Amino acid sequence: MQTIILYIGRDTEITGVMNRLLNARPEWKGICVCTDEEAIEICQTQPIDLVLLGNGIDAACEKALRAKLTEVKPGLKIIQHYGGGSGLLYGEIMTAISQDF
Repeated sequence: MQTIILYIGRDTEITGVMNRLLNARPEWKGICVCTDEEAIEICQTQPIDLVLLGNGIDAACEKALRAKLTEVKPGLKIIQHYGGGSGLLYGEIMTAISQDF
C-alpha cells in the first residue's frame, strides 16, 4: 500500500524536485503543489496520509493552512520540510508516518 504525500511549497523548481523524489520510491505517491487552494482541493478529494510544508510558506499562511487542512481531514499529519538531501527527506517521512500525532 502506498503512502500518499502532499507537498506544498512556493518555489516551482523545488516543487518539481520534490515531485521527482517523492515519486521515485514505489511505496510513496507524491502530489506536489504550489498554492494553498490546490492543496485544500486535493485534501478534499483524495486520500492523503501526510502533508509536507516546504519553503516559502510564511508563519501566518502556515497557521491558516494547517487549520484548514485539519478541518478538512482531522488528524492529518503535517510536518515541515525545508530541504536537505533525499536521506533527510526519507527519515522525516518515515518518522512522521510511524508516529501518532
